[in-house]
Amino acid sequence: MKVLVIDIGGHNVKLLATGQKRPRKLPSGRAFTPQDLVARVSEAVDGWPFEAISIGYPGPVLGGRPAAEPRNLGSGWLGFDFAQAFGTPVKLVNDAAMQAWGSYAGGRMLFLGLGTGLGTALILDGLLHPLEASHLPYKKGLTYEEVLGEAALLSLGKKRWREEVRCVIKLFRDAFQVDYLIIGGGNRKLLKSLPPYARMGDNSFAFLGGFRLWEETEQVLAEGPQPAVDSVNIPAASPPRKPARNSPSPGDASSPSE
Repeated sequence: MKVLVIDIGGHNVKLLATGQKRPRKLPSGRAFTPQDLVARVSEAVDGWPFEAISIGYPGPVLGGRPAAEPRNLGSGWLGFDFAQAFGTPVKLVNDAAMQAWGSYAGGRMLFLGLGTGLGTALILDGLLHPLEASHLPYKKGLTYEEVLGEAALLSLGKKRWREEVRCVIKLFRDAFQVDYLIIGGGNRKLLKSLPPYARMGDNSFAFLGGFRLWEETEQVLAEGPQPAVDSVNIPAASPPRKPARNSPSPGDASSPSE
């Protein structure tokens, strides 16, 4: 199956389709609406053949539809029918969940996405659990996202922000009892080091996660993470292991995503 993956971010929308070597990008922003998405994506991918679409949405997803308006985009996303607008079958999940699914190499994994906000997703033995942990209270009346998001990076400075990231990595590992953490998002590049139980992700894994949404869980576990496009610093995959039980595909689990 030829799949178009759409990864929606607060600043840009990134696109890649099956068989294509390089992603394409278009700007988003606080006035960006779903109507803008459909019009600009349709123009940007002209000439790319695809039969289905995966969308990584920057907000909570329930039943394959946005459950809230995104914090860093325009309005009108709630109730929008993407499949009808694109004229193609669509699977929509939270953007952190999509990148997490592309990063997964078996076992118990927690994904943290350091970008405009903070994305979180948990995968337990092949079953994807989108989270909204970023909006939980952290300290001094602030949420995790308000301490680790892009606005906090600018106000705290890189050194203090890195300290907060390391602290939250340890807190989340202890809280969720995972085998390993993947640190993704654009601001991951600002980190100088990680604890031994965490490793750097890669934004190309969001594309791989979008392709995987149309695959069976067992096939994903057998593959382990592989870069969806040519990229540098792709982390090595730990050996995958089979899920403890038959699990629904993440397209079902996170289409009931973050």
